[in-house]
Amino acid sequence: MEKVKPRTLSGFMELLPEKQMQMERIKEILRETYSLYGFTPLDTPVIEASEVLLAKAGGETEKQIYRFTKGDSDLSLRFDLTVPLAKYVALHYGELAFPFRRFQIGKVYRGERAQRGRFREFYQADIDIIGDGSLDIMNEAEIPAIIFRSFTALGLSKFKIRVNNRKVLNGFFSVLGLSDRATDVMHTIDKLDKIGAEKCRLLLLDGGVSESAADEIMSFISIGGNTTEKISALDKYKGRDEVFDTGLSELSAVAECLSEFGVPEDNFEIDLTIARGLDYYTGTVYETTLTDYPEIGSVCSGGRYDNLAEYYTDRKLPGVGISIGLTRLFYVLEEQGLLSDEGVTAPADVLIIPMTEDLKAAVRTATTFRDAGIRTQLYSENKKFKAKMSYADKIGVPFVLFIGEDELQKGVVKVKDMQSGEQTELTADEAVRAVAGAIAKKNAAKVIKEK
Repeated sequence: MEKVKPRTLSGFMELLPEKQMQMERIKEILRETYSLYGFTPLDTPVIEASEVLLAKAGGETEKQIYRFTKGDSDLSLRFDLTVPLAKYVALHYGELAFPFRRFQIGKVYRGERAQRGRFREFYQADIDIIGDGSLDIMNEAEIPAIIFRSFTALGLSKFKIRVNNRKVLNGFFSVLGLSDRATDVMHTIDKLDKIGAEKCRLLLLDGGVSESAADEIMSFISIGGNTTEKISALDKYKGRDEVFDTGLSELSAVAECLSEFGVPEDNFEIDLTIARGLDYYTGTVYETTLTDYPEIGSVCSGGRYDNLAEYYTDRKLPGVGISIGLTRLFYVLEEQGLLSDEGVTAPADVLIIPMTEDLKAAVRTATTFRDAGIRTQLYSENKKFKAKMSYADKIGVPFVLFIGEDELQKGVVKVKDMQSGEQTELTADEAVRAVAGAIAKKNAAKVIKEK
């Protein structure tokens, strides 16, 4: 029989065990952090009926959908976690308590061109807060705190949470008489970081914006200073447009709560160029960038939207949410050498190697360690000692326990620290305490190490 050459499709990430453990640790930290803020976990189906999933799709999004038929069913793979959330909330409205706070970490699929850092199958880590009819601005103010705590828990400190408000932009464009072109103008200024100020201005002119209006826009989005100074500069535009005034009030409310929510000003910035390309954002918008790697772009983005589920229900369900492109972030961290190897990335904390034919003592010891919450693997293969140790090295287990005739007579186990090479004889209970303490210390290490 001819063998099929194994291969992984382009645009799909497949990790070796050590890297997979690092990915799992990142997901675990995000789950723990999201839970601290009262978000409930949610897991929606990867496959949906196409008419449900594509209700609000169009343009490039619809072109990237993985769509197929099974019998008479027209089905699609989810391309984000927000549309399935909209369906979920509309379907279960009567059974949910509002505001509904959910987090979801799951795979999504987009048939775009695979390239460096861009995948066709990738994890997103989302949080959303959905209101029933209305949603208080304090929910938007809390989002930067969640971003800050999440990234800090991962081990990052050099990042900037950039915040703006779409109402501020829409109101400003209205003052300039550009309301009918607001979406196009926002899409243009959203490219500022990538194309620079000069090209941005030229694109505005090419889009039919007058020179005076283009200059006014470039001046507006270039307002500098710290948070207080930017708010003060924006105050000069008050009283000319109601939408602008509402947006500025919301932006000020978000900024004013920073210290109470524990967000240092070094990690926060009002950035009037942040527009977010998606048209359904209506209020506060967020983008988070790594300070030392601005070329990577946003690693966490989102914003406020007025009606999450308008394609599924007449009920008004406003919300605010953010999404971390987890697979892309992991790829970038690995590429830049920022993933720490200090934590335990082995499948077990302890490998027990019996040195006698009778395995009962080794089994009892393994049970004792597992009862203490220590991940323990029992090696029972009939191999030479060198092969057994080679296995321990290959899986990267931190500790190996040997149980032979001498140890049985003494009532001890021999514990080898695989990093230092040190070997000690301890009772089973002493070994449990020693290993548990060492593992706890290792697991306290951040998963990301900054240079």
